[in-house]
Amino acid sequence: MITLVDLRRLAITQSLFSPTALKAALDRVGFVQADPIRAPARAQDLTLRHRVKNYRAGDLERRYTKLDIEEDFFVTYGFVTRSLQGLMHPRSDTNVPADNALPWPAERKKKAQTLLRFIRERGEVHPREVDQHFSHGKVRNYWGGTSNATTQLLDAMHYRGLLRVARREGGIKIYAPQQHEPGPKDPTQRSMRLDRLVDVVARLYSPLPGKSLNYFIRRLRFAVPQWTGELSSAVARAKQRLSHARIEGVDWYWPSEWDQEMKSVPEIVRFLAPFDPVVRDRDRFELLWNWVYRFEAYTPAAKRKLGYYALPILWRDRVIGWGNLAVKDGRLVADFGYIKSQAPRERAFQHELESELDRVCSFLSL
Repeated sequence: MITLVDLRRLAITQSLFSPTALKAALDRVGFVQADPIRAPARAQDLTLRHRVKNYRAGDLERRYTKLDIEEDFFVTYGFVTRSLQGLMHPRSDTNVPADNALPWPAERKKKAQTLLRFIRERGEVHPREVDQHFSHGKVRNYWGGTSNATTQLLDAMHYRGLLRVARREGGIKIYAPQQHEPGPKDPTQRSMRLDRLVDVVARLYSPLPGKSLNYFIRRLRFAVPQWTGELSSAVARAKQRLSHARIEGVDWYWPSEWDQEMKSVPEIVRFLAPFDPVVRDRDRFELLWNWVYRFEAYTPAAKRKLGYYALPILWRDRVIGWGNLAVKDGRLVADFGYIKSQAPRERAFQHELESELDRVCSFLSL
């Protein structure tokens, strides 16, 4: 019989595998969610530090051009392996997900083709260089404010697969041309591609409650807008091939190969990023650990309960609280909260907490 304890163990040991080389870790996970907030480091770095030996904040960006990865949308925006990106393209003639799924107007298509010829002539371009040449002006952005029209068009062309992010300079995307192979026209081949994408989702976020499995698969509309109408069938096929158990009235799913890989959970403290696969699904979080975790960076300060960028604290197989970390005057400052009002009194926990703080200092090169 599978229990919630077993599911917690699967969630932790399958996601937090033994640290390896950066490229090997990326190949294993396929996708790492990105976030620009640095508190005390970006989410992608906080996620990778648990899975990569001797990882330092910024290593992903510094080594980006040598890692066979791309910036792109999967279930959200982040870093994907090129093999995974190849399954998602070419995309249909739609706008970026935060905008709308309507086809491009003829005027935008014309501008995009002109811009693409400009970039092909130069090989790589900075958005400022494009704006200086074309002077596209300002437009209303996805969130109601105004933004540079050039940047928005470059983002849209990147999403379409006409461009790739070659690298970043000071956090700014430097774009280069890209061209993908034609997509499969045969329905069976499309289904096979979709199933491979779903398998990446399952390996990344399982074990998943049925509701969450459905949610993540439907978020693949960002990855493959051209196949949005086929996602319901992909959900049904996934539920047929994944391992399944009904526990306390909830249906759970996970890759069948995990059934033979039950492992013990190490006695270690970890500060997890808000978007780490272990805690990314808030509904699953509440089912596994019986409390509500919320990401509050965009919550008004007066209404925050956990903090601006609270990092869940994992101890053994339990998420027991949260920590807010910051660097002040070159030193790491930490503030903790616990669901039981106080930290575990075990000496082992205190020792591991100090060890994790030391690891964070090394990760931040303090």
